[in-house]
Amino acid sequence: MEIRPEILIVILASGVVTLLPRVLPLMVLSRFQLPQAVADWLKHVPVAVMSALIAQSLFLADEKPVTGPTLEMAAALVSFWVAVKTRSLLGTVVAGVACTMALRWMF
Repeated sequence: MEIRPEILIVILASGVVTLLPRVLPLMVLSRFQLPQAVADWLKHVPVAVMSALIAQSLFLADEKPVTGPTLEMAAALVSFWVAVKTRSLLGTVVAGVACTMALRWMF
């Protein structure tokens, strides 16, 4: 099997473009100590990003607002409850998937 040079260049360039935004901030920020306020603020970024992604998928369908309750909303509530009670990522994911499967099977 032969790989054309232009395809190989595109694959390698895609890898570099994907890697740079992840590695450069790590390399730069690891050289100095962040102020405590900034470090505290950065702890909330993953939760905020995940919340935005989940909210978009729960409350928008085909780029239109969802007007009533859905099976996914019920599964999200169960997942949220499990997350608050157990603080377990695995338990939360398993509960969410199981609840979604059960609700889709029943309805």
